[in-house]
Amino acid sequence: MDLILLPGLWLPASIWQPVVDELARLGHRAVPVSLPGVDEGSRTATLDEQLAAVLAVVDAADRPVVVGHSAASTLAWLVADRRTESVSGVVMVGGFPTSAGAPYADFFPVVDGEMAFPGWEPFDGPDSDDLDADARAALASVAVAVPAGVAVAVVAYSDDRRFQVPVVLVCPEYTPEQAASWIDGGNLPELANVARLSYVDIDSGHWPMVSRPAELASILHDVASNVSA
Repeated sequence: MDLILLPGLWLPASIWQPVVDELARLGHRAVPVSLPGVDEGSRTATLDEQLAAVLAVVDAADRPVVVGHSAASTLAWLVADRRTESVSGVVMVGGFPTSAGAPYADFFPVVDGEMAFPGWEPFDGPDSDDLDADARAALASVAVAVPAGVAVAVVAYSDDRRFQVPVVLVCPEYTPEQAASWIDGGNLPELANVARLSYVDIDSGHWPMVSRPAELASILHDVASNVSA
């Protein structure tokens, strides 16, 4: 089974490499996507360009599972919207899809056309408790500012058949019970309409591909095995 891996904000595709290696050992081909504005492109990259880059990878695969980390959960969901019949499922790791009409990831100030990595203070607590000083320094050293054309782009969906695509929520710094309560409370309307939604807990902070790569790969292996059965 092919798995398409989308990095979250600020991070290059290489952040997935430990997971890629473990998935290969488990018999899967995992493809981390280089996103314009991060690995490729410039400060003027847009969300549409990132989506096009992912769709090109999806179109070259055979009904892959698309995995989005954090804000890229929305990017994965946009792929499901544009390629409903071409993907086997979507996995959202530590993130949820933004609603239509809302900004993609307008979480921190955009200055001079970019949303820079804000440092670790905003992520103190469960998000980063499992990262030691070396891991934090390594992540910060590869962080790339997010172009405004990505961060504040307005999200738009076009195909309600996306709700038939199976979705798995991998819950790191929060529990499956918390995620379910947010959906039941109306805070995540896109997920409220998903026909086949499941949850998996992982004992990690917000970046399990860094702190728990083998465990995350095992979860993705199970997802891929189930959708291909």
